[in-house]
Amino acid sequence: MTIGFGVIGCGMIARFHAQALAEIEGAELVACHSRNPESAQKFADQFGCTAYEQLEAMLADARVQVVTICTPSGAHLEPCLAAAQAGKHVIVEKPLEVTVDRCDQMIQACEQAGVQLATIFPSRFHESSQAMKRAVEAGRFGKLALGDAYVKWYRTQEYYDSGAWRGTWQLDGGGALMNQAIHSVDLLLWLMGSVQEVMAHTATVAHERIEVEDVATASLRFANGALGVIEATTAAYPGSLKKIELSGSHGTAILEEEDIIKWEFANETAEDEAFRKAMIGKTKTGGGAADPAAIGHHGHAALFRDFLAALQEGRPPLIDGYEGRRSVELICAVYQSAQSGQKVRLA
Repeated sequence: MTIGFGVIGCGMIARFHAQALAEIEGAELVACHSRNPESAQKFADQFGCTAYEQLEAMLADARVQVVTICTPSGAHLEPCLAAAQAGKHVIVEKPLEVTVDRCDQMIQACEQAGVQLATIFPSRFHESSQAMKRAVEAGRFGKLALGDAYVKWYRTQEYYDSGAWRGTWQLDGGGALMNQAIHSVDLLLWLMGSVQEVMAHTATVAHERIEVEDVATASLRFANGALGVIEATTAAYPGSLKKIELSGSHGTAILEEEDIIKWEFANETAEDEAFRKAMIGKTKTGGGAADPAAIGHHGHAALFRDFLAALQEGRPPLIDGYEGRRSVELICAVYQSAQSGQKVRLA
């Protein structure tokens, strides 16, 4: 059985969706919609699908069973609500939305309509990320002490000037944290568990004509007792690969993009040395450090495959709306702390 997909928003990220879907047996891109008809038609010509000028018309197409939303971050809610009402399953690019309330509206609408909702965090599907998760669950780190995320990227002024929505609270939802670093924030929460409280600072130091931060730091206290930090910026020329560092009483591991560059445990196993060698050289692109287009679509393909399996098995996808909500909640708490100068506790 082939599942038909429709794409909402026909920009750069939608092309990654189309490329991923082309590799998946049982998935077919059948339709697209953009508020810019010329953009939609160009996308349709490139990927062999039907372009719709009106979203309602695409949602009325019986071939479309799943929609993927690739609009600006703060414009995810409205097409999600429309898709759910039309009985379509929904996959949403990160972040799920830009406020917790808007995330909750999406989750509620999909639950009431009986459709599945997924958030795109492809980094969770990388072999190296999965290995880090297994090591945490197996207790190889001992008592977790530190969990850190570093995203020191670079974006030009031209990047922000290229779209009126970029760098705005309403449609970007934030800056270096909400747009660029959210993948690492999600990974950190997935690996370390929930955050209990946060103290943060943000600033705009290197870019003009933006409302949001281009540098942020946050000090975290996790519910498991560990501490951690998040550092995120789009002002670090020439841009470095993102890192996740986990440290505990019995081990340390460092994930740099898709490479594991440190893997040391007190209870060394016979497989660890071979694993260390196998995990180097996994990163094939710039990881988005300086070029937003310098990413692969293999993580998207893995996420789409899981979504199709979830539909067949009658279960939620691995990264459902609730999982997508977690990183938005933490980032909003970071912004609240930075604006108030106070420590913020999360429920």
